Amino acid sequence: MSTPLLSVRDLSVAFHQGGKETLAVDHISFDIAPGEVVALVGESGSGKSVSASSILKLLPYPSASHPSGQILFEGRDLMTASERDLRAVRGNDITMIFQEPMTSLNPLHTIEKQIGEILALHQVVSGGAARERTLELLRQVGIRDPEKRLTAYPHELSGGQRQRVMIAMALANRPKLLIADEPTTALDVTVQAQILDLLRQLKAEHGMSMLFITHDLGIVRKFADRVCVMTKGKIVESGPVETIFSDPQHDYTKKLLGSEPRGEPPPLDPAKPIVMQGDDIRVWFPIKAGFLRRVVDHVKAVDGVDMVLRAGQTLGVVGESGSGKTTLGLALARLISSMGRISFIGQDIDKYSFAEMRPLRDRLQIVFQDPFGSLSPRMSVGEIIAEGLKVHERALSADERDARVCWALDEVGLDTATRWRYPHEFSGGQRQRIAIARAMVLKPRFVMLDEPTSALDMTVQAQVVDLLRDLQKKHDLAYLFISHDLRVVKALANEVIVMRAGKVVEQGPAADIFHAPKADYTRALMAAAFNLEAVEIGGVSQ
Repeated sequence: MSTPLLSVRDLSVAFHQGGKETLAVDHISFDIAPGEVVALVGESGSGKSVSASSILKLLPYPSASHPSGQILFEGRDLMTASERDLRAVRGNDITMIFQEPMTSLNPLHTIEKQIGEILALHQVVSGGAARERTLELLRQVGIRDPEKRLTAYPHELSGGQRQRVMIAMALANRPKLLIADEPTTALDVTVQAQILDLLRQLKAEHGMSMLFITHDLGIVRKFADRVCVMTKGKIVESGPVETIFSDPQHDYTKKLLGSEPRGEPPPLDPAKPIVMQGDDIRVWFPIKAGFLRRVVDHVKAVDGVDMVLRAGQTLGVVGESGSGKTTLGLALARLISSMGRISFIGQDIDKYSFAEMRPLRDRLQIVFQDPFGSLSPRMSVGEIIAEGLKVHERALSADERDARVCWALDEVGLDTATRWRYPHEFSGGQRQRIAIARAMVLKPRFVMLDEPTSALDMTVQAQVVDLLRDLQKKHDLAYLFISHDLRVVKALANEVIVMRAGKVVEQGPAADIFHAPKADYTRALMAAAFNLEAVEIGGVSQ
């Protein structure tokens, strides 16, 4: 075996707070050879990201410390390197892609300026040359019309587009080692496949090594050479991917491999009452130009969508980032203006004002993608869940509200004693259960679920899917389930709408869509999600 590019030896990480020491990483060791992809997998809190951040010493020192260990990069111990030497390594020899691009990108700078800053710092490239290299990087990571995106700010891009920009920044200097911390979590399956193909190509062309941190075992199986399985700060099993997947030895590894969302959605029942119906729904955003800012065109985010959703049923909406999935959901919930007819429990609501919609909000609830971002850090869990009751059921006494909060926490499988705690004291899966409890406390008829499992570990995903299925059966709920994770959609949805560029590509019963898709685009989605034979669309392999 060749000399490792990176060798982590007996690494431990401890955090100190209030006189207490917590060991987050407990004496782990692994090597990464030149040109090798090593995956680090495990649930949230297992120590994966802390281990990766330790390599470049990005932890919050001095509250973090290393009781033991060495991190040898090309023979140099980064643990004892000076800050000046580390700056020469960071962003040049070793780069890192983080999970949440919105917190990593500067909201005040354009995309061109942020990528150009890296080129100027490490390659002394500026002006026209930097612009051309920036355009090349944006094309490589699949940004459409990159010339138009140069002047965009992060908030003007979708989550998937922001992650692609982060990947472009990380690849700008052709690093020897790329640390990727959940880099495809925010991306739809076709873009995931494109990004993985790109990284695989760069690895082959430049001999780039990778440390790939993910909870998606499907990606590990397709992409990594070796895998290290972590839990509670320890590596409990490691070896070649084929060996780990075909013959796992540790109980925790077996648990991970068996945690894919399972089960079937309830059967289609056309006799169920219609909860939500949309006819020719359109959401067009005007494009203004000229001194007088006249409307010269429209961005057709949603363009002529028809849908029917019945009680106890789930309509899955799938497609790439920017396809119009979330915009459709926001239009149905009357959170943005739209054209076309929208009917909710027998009432035409498409012309309703915000004030007219307010009496219906208790029966029409939303669970968002990022629970940490949607839960107030200044409110206890009990206050967060009770907030809707104070608006919609003002006649309830304080004791009655508290009883409803406890009921909602019971419904989502959380201890009622946790209602006095704050969101930061919970794991990602627990926070998503809190977000579901906040919706359930009002006993809704319709729930819009916008990527509710995309940021969760696979074991927690399976638990949340089971929870949503149980709640639907118990309360006859109608779900609009928006997701790029087709495995989760398959486990929950009765019917599916496939969207691309604002239009419906294919629509029908979920069984037909998953087992016999008619459109090339749908087949490409299925190929990317379920490791089927790839198809080509427009000459580009998906």
